[in-house]
Amino acid sequence: MIVLDEFLDLAGWSWYVLVGMAALPTLLSTVAVLHGTPREHLKPARESVLSHFFVRFVALVAAFLVWGVSVVMSASISTTVQSLAGDSERAVTSLGFNLMAAAVPLVVSVLWLAFIVRCAWFLRRLRGWSQVPVNARVPKEFLRAQPRLRRVVVGLAHPGLLLVAGLGTSVLALLLVLWN
Repeated sequence: MIVLDEFLDLAGWSWYVLVGMAALPTLLSTVAVLHGTPREHLKPARESVLSHFFVRFVALVAAFLVWGVSVVMSASISTTVQSLAGDSERAVTSLGFNLMAAAVPLVVSVLWLAFIVRCAWFLRRLRGWSQVPVNARVPKEFLRAQPRLRRVVVGLAHPGLLLVAGLGTSVLALLLVLWN
């Protein structure tokens, strides 16, 4: 339907609705599977102490680098805003808030994408990449009374589908902001 919308040039907002509808089944299935799985269910069986500490070390180094870049960028932005607004404190504050409001959708979209990648990583560990997982680690209690629904929900909660749906909704959110 999205391809058809491109050729027929339907209403401008219809593309956004179609992308949202395409992502919805995977997103809802992922929410259901991850909500129904306790955190202890995914403890790694053979994680070494070295890998545990190394991953945290890399995360801290990356966090420091991101913080450093943000300090340099904020100083640069501050200087630019001051030079554009002149001596008016009200103009500087107004321009600063406008820049902040413009940055919020981008930041939220990037954080949403990071959240999606993290959820997809857990889904890969939980159910694997196979469309019909044989050795899924989804709890037995999850939709036990409805085995056919369970099969559909676990099938739709695929890490690859989630990555595509998450990327689509992130791009969708950015396009909606740019469109307005």
